[in-house]
Amino acid sequence: MSFNLMNIGTSGVRASSELLQTTSKNIANLNTVGYIRERTEHATLIGNQVGRGETVRLLNEFAQKQLYRDVSSQSYYDQFVTESTRVDTLFGEDSNNLNSSINSLFNNLQEAMNLPSSTVTRSLFLTDAQNLIDQMDRLSGIVFDQNNIVNEQLSIYSQEANNLIQKISDLNGQVGALNANPDSDNANSVLNERDQAIKDLAELVDIETLDGSNGEKLVFLGSGQSVVMENGSFNLFSLDGDPDPNKKELKLDVTDGTAVALDVDQTKLQGKIGGLLAFRDEILIPAQNQLGQIALSLADAFNQQNKLGMDLDGNLGGDIFSIPTTAGYPHRSNTSTTQLVATLEPGQGNQIPATDFRVTYTAATNQLSIAAIDAQGNTIGTATNVTYANPLNSQTAVPAGSELFGLQINFTDVNGAAATPTDGDMFDIKLNSAAAGTMTLATDRPESLALASPIRTESSANNVSNATISVGTVTSTDPASSNFAATSPPTLTNGTITLVKTGNPDEYQITDASGTTTFTAPAPRENILASAGGVFAGYGFDFNIDGEPSTGDTYTIEFNQGGFDDNRNGLVLSQLQSGQLVRQNVVTTAVADNLKTFNEAYAGLVTDIGVVANQAKTNGAAYDALAAQSEAWFESVAGVNLDEEAANLLRFQQSYSASAQILSAARTVFDTLLSAAR
Repeated sequence: MSFNLMNIGTSGVRASSELLQTTSKNIANLNTVGYIRERTEHATLIGNQVGRGETVRLLNEFAQKQLYRDVSSQSYYDQFVTESTRVDTLFGEDSNNLNSSINSLFNNLQEAMNLPSSTVTRSLFLTDAQNLIDQMDRLSGIVFDQNNIVNEQLSIYSQEANNLIQKISDLNGQVGALNANPDSDNANSVLNERDQAIKDLAELVDIETLDGSNGEKLVFLGSGQSVVMENGSFNLFSLDGDPDPNKKELKLDVTDGTAVALDVDQTKLQGKIGGLLAFRDEILIPAQNQLGQIALSLADAFNQQNKLGMDLDGNLGGDIFSIPTTAGYPHRSNTSTTQLVATLEPGQGNQIPATDFRVTYTAATNQLSIAAIDAQGNTIGTATNVTYANPLNSQTAVPAGSELFGLQINFTDVNGAAATPTDGDMFDIKLNSAAAGTMTLATDRPESLALASPIRTESSANNVSNATISVGTVTSTDPASSNFAATSPPTLTNGTITLVKTGNPDEYQITDASGTTTFTAPAPRENILASAGGVFAGYGFDFNIDGEPSTGDTYTIEFNQGGFDDNRNGLVLSQLQSGQLVRQNVVTTAVADNLKTFNEAYAGLVTDIGVVANQAKTNGAAYDALAAQSEAWFESVAGVNLDEEAANLLRFQQSYSASAQILSAARTVFDTLLSAAR
């Protein structure tokens, strides 16, 4: 009996000692990151003795996987909110408000109109024009700097992810080796380290895990690609920019980089990396494109209207702003060295949407496909297919219902000569993103502001009626397609135009150096030159007759030589501020209101940033709560509870003492038996 008592007491002491060790280990690792609470379980052997204990981790895998998912989402929004809030704050500052610069520009234009012959007020206008350019450049620089920060962080986070992937793979190998030695005390610590590495990886990208053979954990991206595989195999992340080296895309290198890298669906990524990519694609790229779109639309509108006026030197107006030209980004798959150069076609500033563009050449049909693309490179709407011509511009035949988005495209070889791409060559055009930071003034002379109209109209003093001739409107001053001569100073090619009311009903005779035409002007008496037809219809300007002329009433139209106090073209320039000149959407309908003013466009840009940032904050708060719940659920099983461990410690101490008393009793019985036998 004493022998049985000795065995029972010995096994009890050993079991209690194991329980005390496990409890002490739990308490000691209370603040150890990634530690999973352990419990030692014993079985009853034959003879009711306590068997050797097995120490297991208390882990709920369902709670753990949910924690991984919620941690990924929480990290995604934390990163997105941090980045977007900074940009939202920068764009919201009064000192960065582009509308203030736009309003100041038009205010100074109004001052110049009040004194059209003054170079001082014109100089103030040009100063404000330069300030506007500087403001756009500053805003563009903010976005550009944020993009550089995104690239730097992507590089850091992708390297962290690669280190964790390799670590998980190495720990998988250690787990397999330890499983071959069940008595090892290191198995649980290796499992804890691996689970913590997986959780750290979940903070960077969205992942899913599966159990592999021999205790391995297989890790996949949320989009399905394998990251950590069996037998120590793994894939690593890489960053690549094709075709734009400044726009880093996440790739998955396979077979140690010896095979083609896999594309990662970046719209489905979570974690910090997904948050950075979403911030870039949803805020930075649209903001940069909208800034450039405003710059191009404003500059083109000013240039086109200034060309329809007469400057202070008595010449026809020219460009105020220089429209930038940008080189297209060739795709790496291109087989030729042909280069693409793109700019805005003059007069098409209201046609360019706030997007990038992709051009693809098909040799079989000699066609170019031109499509607006979003931040992920997906086509928006329907691509335009046009027959290739060099240079490609708006004069190229465009299918009905299609458009060139205001682009003017040329292909050249490395020496600048005209060239043709090869079949399948693709180029990305980022004219908008480059425009705001590269816009410049085309002139520094105040005299270049064309406030006057190049024509003037006059009613004869001998006219009988009170009918008057309008001041006239100018639509073109191009010497190749109008009545304006390319001389200095310029004149009307066919000289002064004379209009005489010859009879009823509404018969007129019009005369200039080109000859005399008799015609009937339809009511109302608008666009008289267009009504006269012939060469007169293509003069590039027109006028109206207001009232009822009498027979013999005479009117003249001539070049506005010496009309420096005239501000009629300046009035039209000032109306650009309220003009609907900035395109809203790529996809639209014939009856949709698809244009907005410069101020509305910038206000929309700031609003879009604010809306996206605030929506991210709201979603982030929701996922913070979900992550906290998942953490609490996980910790309720796997976390160390000091109250529970203290109670266990006291209980196991008492158990140890009781087992020791059994040993003492067994020894006493054994000594008594020995004494009785003497």
